Amino acid sequence: MYKKLIGRGLVAATALALSTVALAGTAQASTSAPWLGYGHTTSGTGVWCVQHLVNDYLRLSGRPTIAEDSQWGPQTEGAVRGFQQAVYGNLQVDGIVGPQTGSKLMNEDWTDPYAGPNGQCLPYVPTAPNFPNG
Repeated sequence: MYKKLIGRGLVAATALALSTVALAGTAQASTSAPWLGYGHTTSGTGVWCVQHLVNDYLRLSGRPTIAEDSQWGPQTEGAVRGFQQAVYGNLQVDGIVGPQTGSKLMNEDWTDPYAGPNGQCLPYVPTAPNFPNG
């Protein structure tokens, strides 16, 4: 009796695991997410993601973090400008998160698994078409 119940339980658990994997699929970066910053999207999940991702970088760099309040403001713009200046020298430092900055923010070297390249922020942060390889 117990062997039969255990066998059924294993079959059900295996089926559930396989269906979860099939439904989850591979996370894809967003090449169509709106740009973030003044003159673009200035509130919402995308802004929170930028604040969270730039804070990951700031913590790793030993710098003070900014508020994660989903509102684009002077602190967020300044943190993005600082990030742009530190991470790539020949790219325009404009305080706007477009595909190039978004791809750099999503770098797995400093982002946590929750938000980073395979995380929850993928649909909200603009990235380059060849992300994560570019």
